Amino acid sequence: MNHFLDIHKTDPADLRGMIDQAHAMKQARQGRPKGTPDDELPLAGRMVALIFEKPSTRTRLSFDVGVRQMGGQTMVLSGNDMQLGHGETIADTARVLSRYVDLIMIRTFDESVLYEMAEYADVPVINGLTDRTHPCQIMADIQTYEEHRGPIAGKKVVWTGDGNNVCASFLHAAGQFGFDFTFTGPPQLDPETEFMDFARAKGSKVEIERDAFKAVQGADIIVADTWVSMHDAQSSRERRHNMLRPYQVNDALMAAAGDQAVFMHCLPAHRGEEVTSSVMDGPQSVIFDEAENRLHAQKAVMRWCLGA
Repeated sequence: MNHFLDIHKTDPADLRGMIDQAHAMKQARQGRPKGTPDDELPLAGRMVALIFEKPSTRTRLSFDVGVRQMGGQTMVLSGNDMQLGHGETIADTARVLSRYVDLIMIRTFDESVLYEMAEYADVPVINGLTDRTHPCQIMADIQTYEEHRGPIAGKKVVWTGDGNNVCASFLHAAGQFGFDFTFTGPPQLDPETEFMDFARAKGSKVEIERDAFKAVQGADIIVADTWVSMHDAQSSRERRHNMLRPYQVNDALMAAAGDQAVFMHCLPAHRGEEVTSSVMDGPQSVIFDEAENRLHAQKAVMRWCLGA
């Protein structure tokens, strides 16, 4: 069964096939109204459960629209709707869901929920996000880079700020797609060693550089993410801002990188914090192509999961 749980758990050839299919599916839809179906309807007659323990904009919209464009139907469920793991075990929920739907996407907190769901489900499970990883976002990011600059293999990605779940999946992708990775941020927020070790074991050059201006020298992609989450207390927000201020992506940092660099952010962004509006709206920014490509990349992931 083709679960899509994490980039490092998926064969590189399959990952490349998904990116190539995402490019092709996007091209095939050029100029069409968003609500019109694809020429092929590989999900016709299929029901997809979209489970959100964490709130979402892009993940919910992109999966929902993607399923409909491919001829399928969605059932959107929140953690409150299901009391996931409270009134019923994850294992039993997975068994029950498998009797009703053909595919499960889950956006949750603890990755153990994702993995238990996959272990007991009789249908494919997709990781829509956990506290540790966010593989669907990185598939869209790679698609975005390649449509602007060509193959990502051998390129240099620089992550600024917090070595969070999106950073972790970028490190997995570095190993699987063959690009190099530099983290620049405070030591308290370094990526987990496990993620860096994976990329290095696959032959990628992985570095930590505390000086952001040194880190971005020769960068092909500069990536930022929010400094604080909606759940952080005010005191925590102030501490993190003080730690992360030297890593803001601004015009000076982009100039130090050079014109070849593109700027990425998974959104939502806090303008004026981790990145300035002049960078977000500037000529090197690809953030809205990146957001759109969640749709196309995830359609390819769903097709791969279902063998469609």
